[in-house]
Amino acid sequence: MFAGTASAQKTFEWRPGTDEAVRLDPANYHTGKTYTAGGGIQVDIESQQPVTIFLTGEGEWNHAMQYPETMGTLRMLCLREHVVKTRYVCNLPAEALTLVIRDDRGSRESAGFAGLGEVWKRDGALLNTPVGSAVGSAVGTGLGLAKIFKTDSSSSPRHFVSPNDVHILYYLWTCIDNCFPPEFQWIQQAKEKYEMTSFLKVYGGYAPDRDGEVVSIKVKAPVPMLVAMVPSSVANQLHGKPEMLEPALEKNSCQQRGVQSQTFQCTFNVADGPQSLIVVPEDTGRVKHKKAEIEFFASKCVEHCALPPNPNASAGTVNP
Repeated sequence: MFAGTASAQKTFEWRPGTDEAVRLDPANYHTGKTYTAGGGIQVDIESQQPVTIFLTGEGEWNHAMQYPETMGTLRMLCLREHVVKTRYVCNLPAEALTLVIRDDRGSRESAGFAGLGEVWKRDGALLNTPVGSAVGSAVGTGLGLAKIFKTDSSSSPRHFVSPNDVHILYYLWTCIDNCFPPEFQWIQQAKEKYEMTSFLKVYGGYAPDRDGEVVSIKVKAPVPMLVAMVPSSVANQLHGKPEMLEPALEKNSCQQRGVQSQTFQCTFNVADGPQSLIVVPEDTGRVKHKKAEIEFFASKCVEHCALPPNPNASAGTVNP
């Protein structure tokens, strides 16, 4: 079976993803998300006191956590300094980069590194709590976050000298339209190798499920053949009324005459109703002890079929 998908283009945009609520003391750092796939990022950051934001190599950051004296040598990509409210954006190179936020205030402990802050909530849990709703409102109205952190003192056992509360909202570049288009596969309707006779062969049981549905027919025979798709109501009468065959084919576009080795495809709509494949030698006197092969496939929807199909979609012209 060969698969195909609808050609409708997917639409993407930035949508809010996970949240972090972080508390920093002067000169504290916070380790944000690590990005590994390149592309772009978008993050909303709001703090009570100014912070510096940058990206650095994941390995470099991990090394600096083990050896704080190397903190001053870090690369700082997409550096943003002394901000309290910003939408942070950056186009990333193809390497693993970690988002870092630093409290801009000085520290008595060290001019270089005064430790890490504390994450109060992370990975989406923030928005699933009453406190999380309050955080969202606070960010939207520009209110400080100190009161929100005090609502659950048990979650912050650490004593902060001069807390700087930071809210971080990560955005996702996500599909919003045509995200799961219908998927199609060639489904076998008939396959037979048979000894030829002068009688008409009829393969029924096919009906299109959607407009623009494609069928693929393959014939291999030692003599010229007539191969066609006709309405099943007509095909069912042809044995008893063979004189109906030529009139039925006059306005029929899905047919091949005089073929011995051929693969061809036709398109049907739901309104066409049930169809049958008919096969018969053009010269019935030359069929003794000879065999013909027939294969018949239809491109059927197999995934996400409840969504509106694209009328221009098809399995293409690939032979099954």
